[in-house]
Amino acid sequence: MSYVTENTKWMSDQITGNTKDLLARFYELADSRQSDAGQLMATEVFSEDAEIFTPAGTYKGFTEISKSRDNAWATVTSRKHTLSKVFAGRGDKGTEELVVFGSVRMTLSKGESNDSAFMALMKLGSSASSATQPRIRSMEVYAQVMTDRFARPNGSSDAPCDPTRYCGGSWTGIIDKLDYIQDLGFTAIQISPVVENIPGDTKYGEAYHGYWPKNLYALNEHFGTADDLRKLVSEVHRRDMYLIVDIVINDMAQAVNGSMEDDPSLKIDYSQLFPFDDEKYYHPFCAITDWTDPEIYQNCWFAVEGVALPDLKTEDPTVVTMIGDWIKQFVGNYSVDGLRIDAAMHMNDDYVASFSKAAGLFTLGEVSNGDTGLVCKYQDLVSGTLNYPLYYPLIQAFTAGNMLGLAESIRTVQKDCKDFTLLATFVENHDLPRFASLINDTTLAKNAMAFNILSDGIPFVYQGQEQHMQGNYTPFNRGALWTTNYDTTGPLFNLTATLNKLRNHAISIDNRYVTNHSIELHLDNSTYAARKGPEGVQIVSIFSNQGSNGGKYQLALKDAYAPGTEVMEVLGCSKLTANDVGNLTIEMDAGEPRVFFPVAQLNGSGLCGFEKQKTASSSNNSAQPANNKAKDKDKKSSANIIIVPCPIILVSGAALAVMHWFL
Repeated sequence: MSYVTENTKWMSDQITGNTKDLLARFYELADSRQSDAGQLMATEVFSEDAEIFTPAGTYKGFTEISKSRDNAWATVTSRKHTLSKVFAGRGDKGTEELVVFGSVRMTLSKGESNDSAFMALMKLGSSASSATQPRIRSMEVYAQVMTDRFARPNGSSDAPCDPTRYCGGSWTGIIDKLDYIQDLGFTAIQISPVVENIPGDTKYGEAYHGYWPKNLYALNEHFGTADDLRKLVSEVHRRDMYLIVDIVINDMAQAVNGSMEDDPSLKIDYSQLFPFDDEKYYHPFCAITDWTDPEIYQNCWFAVEGVALPDLKTEDPTVVTMIGDWIKQFVGNYSVDGLRIDAAMHMNDDYVASFSKAAGLFTLGEVSNGDTGLVCKYQDLVSGTLNYPLYYPLIQAFTAGNMLGLAESIRTVQKDCKDFTLLATFVENHDLPRFASLINDTTLAKNAMAFNILSDGIPFVYQGQEQHMQGNYTPFNRGALWTTNYDTTGPLFNLTATLNKLRNHAISIDNRYVTNHSIELHLDNSTYAARKGPEGVQIVSIFSNQGSNGGKYQLALKDAYAPGTEVMEVLGCSKLTANDVGNLTIEMDAGEPRVFFPVAQLNGSGLCGFEKQKTASSSNNSAQPANNKAKDKDKKSSANIIIVPCPIILVSGAALAVMHWFL
C-alpha cells in the first residue's frame, strides 16, 4: 500500500480501488524528484483536457501539466503528502467528485521543515486511451492552515496588512463597528483569545491570532487595555447581545530556534510562562505522530517547531485547580457570556468538564473531527460543540454536488447527538478554506449561507463570509475585513441580514423554534427542502446546489403548511398560498434558495414591507442585560453568533447568531 493512503479514511463506499490508486499515484508523482514526473502525471493521472488550479498557478492540458513540475524543486529538497480523509459525490452530470483532506511535510533548501494541511477538490473523468480507468479532469488545491483583522480604531493607520503580522485590529475597533454586526442580525459576538501572547516575530509570523499564550493573567496589549475590553463587553450588552471569548487551555507557547523533534538540545524556559511556570505542570516532550490516537494527541505537544506548544498535564489535579481559579477570576473581571474552548479533544475529559463547570457559563468546545460519535460525546463535558460532522458533507453538498450525503448526515446528527440545539453549524472558519476559494459562485455561497443560518443548531458565521471573501489557506483566509469597506449592499450581506432577521423573529414568536427538529420535505441530487419550527410559525427553506447556471423548474412540496396558508418568500417578497392539502408549488430558477414564512406572522419582522419591532441599538441607553449566569440556555441556543476571535469571525447561533471576529 502507498504511504500516501496508508492511513486514509475513505468516507464513501463508492470510492473504488482504481480511484484510490489514482490518488496515491498522483501524490507519489508530486513527491517525486524524477525528471519526467510532470510528463507521467499528465499521461497517467490527468485526462487530456484536464485543468489544475493551485496557489502557484493554473495549468491546462497535457503540455502545461507536463511542465508544472519544472520548478517544483527550486526551493524544496523533499516533499511527502499523506491523505487523511477522502469524501466522494456526484456532480450535476453524474461525474465523480472528490474532496480530499491531507497534509504535506516539506524540507526546504535552507534545511527548514514544515507541515501544512491542504484540501483539494477533484472532478474525475476518463482518458481517451483508457476508458475504464479514472482520470482527474479538474483539481483545485487549498491549504488549511487567523486574525486581528476585523476593524482598526477610527482614525488609525490605513497601511496595508501584512498577513503574518499584527495589523491593528482592536477591541475599540470592534466597538466602532458594532452597528455593522447588528445590522447583519447577529445577537452574539465571539472574539479571539485575549490573553498575553508570545512577543516578536517567529518562523510563522507574529501571534496576531491569539493562540500562543504566554501569561493567562495579562491581556494582549495589541488589542487594547482592560478598560477597552470591559467597554466592549458593556457596549455589546447595551445592545442586548452576548460576548463569547475564545480561550486556549491545552498548552502554553514559546518560540524555539528549530525543531525540538530534530534537535534535543532545544529547551523550554518554563519560568517565562504564567501561571504554569514549572516543567512539572507539563507532559514530557513528544511530538504528535498519530492524530487518531487519543493517548498520543492528548499527551503530546501540538507543535514542536518554530513555536513550541508545551502541553499542559491536564490530568494533574493541581493544573485543574489552577486553570479553574484563573477562569473564575477572568469571568468575574470581565463579565463575558460564554467561552469557546480551543482544541477540546486534545485534553483530558475530566479537565474539560471541570473547566466548563468552573467557568459557570456557556462553553463551546472545538472538536475538529467528522466522527459524530466522538463530537457528540463532548456534549456531556461542555455546553455545545462545533458541528464538524456536518461541515464536511455541507461543503460537499454545495461544491461537489452531494446533496444526498448532506441529508444523511443531518439524520445522523439528529439521531446521535442528545442536544442538537447547541451544535454550532458553520461553512467557514479561520482554519479552513474560504467558501469562495473552493468554488467562486455567489449563488452557491448564498445557498450555503442560508443553510448555515436556517438549519438546526447555532448559526456560526466567520467574519468576511458575508462579503464572499477569498482565501484558500492560512494566513490568506484571515484577510482584513476593512478591505471590503464593510459593504452593506452585496447579495450575501443582504441575504445574511434577511435570514437572521427572520430567524430572530420566528424565535421571538415561539421559542420552541430552537428545539424543533428540522423536517425533510424534499430531497434529490440538487435540492434539499426542510421545515423548521412549530406548526403555524415554521420556516420552510429550499436549498439548491445547481449554482448560478441552474435552470427553471417547479418543485412541489408536500406538508409544508396548513391548507390555505398564505406565505411570503422572504428573499424575493412574493406570496404563495398552500393548496387544500397544504402543498406548495414553487418556481425555482438560477439556483437561488427559497425561504417561506406565514404572512400572518410577519407583523413586527421588518421584512417585505412589514414594520420592524424596536430593538436595542447604538442609540439605546437601556441598562445592560442581566448577569450572564442568569441567561438561560434557550436564549443562548437561539442567539446568532458573530465570531471575533481577535477580530475576524462571524457566527450565528441556535438562538444565538454568532459572528466570529479575529482582532
